[in-house]
Amino acid sequence: MSHFRPVAPEHASRLLNHGPTILITSRSADGTQRNVMAAAWSTPVEFTPARVAIVVDKATLSRTMIEESGVFGICVPTAAFVDTAYAVGSVSGRDGDKFDRFQIASQRCPESGVPLIESGCSAWLACRLLPEPNAQTRYDTCFGEVVAAAADERVFRDGRWMFTAENRELHAIHHLGGGRFVLTGDSIQAAPL
Repeated sequence: MSHFRPVAPEHASRLLNHGPTILITSRSADGTQRNVMAAAWSTPVEFTPARVAIVVDKATLSRTMIEESGVFGICVPTAAFVDTAYAVGSVSGRDGDKFDRFQIASQRCPESGVPLIESGCSAWLACRLLPEPNAQTRYDTCFGEVVAAAADERVFRDGRWMFTAENRELHAIHHLGGGRFVLTGDSIQAAPL
């Protein structure tokens, strides 16, 4: 049974605002090939409509697929998925299907056909590429408009992350370099105004 539930468009940016390591998923224009890569540079850039930015080197297979298909996915891996997240960020999709190689279950997004990962991830966003040739060429930055989003209700509800000691395996990971990660930590509540 999936614990994933749709996320309201006005809350989609919150899925990335804590700066997690992400998995970027992509598909070929004809839908016959897919890829997944790890990335550390992503950010929400607009609330309504929800828009995001990711950095994907122009030499990667993912970048080629994103530009050819016009779509990409962003999945937020959990602490329980750290080994797989590191692995997919350490090898090239040009050497074979990483979903098959690392036994990653995925589903196709109905809105875009991009592969999305729920098992091992706490959230996903399906995005339509917003072509920005200058940003893509000069800075390897791709902008996307979120067309659908969902998150695991055990850790994201009512439009907010709920990181607790009890759901530690579902916490987001943050890459420090060299295969070292930290988890999103304890949350605290500010006093009401």
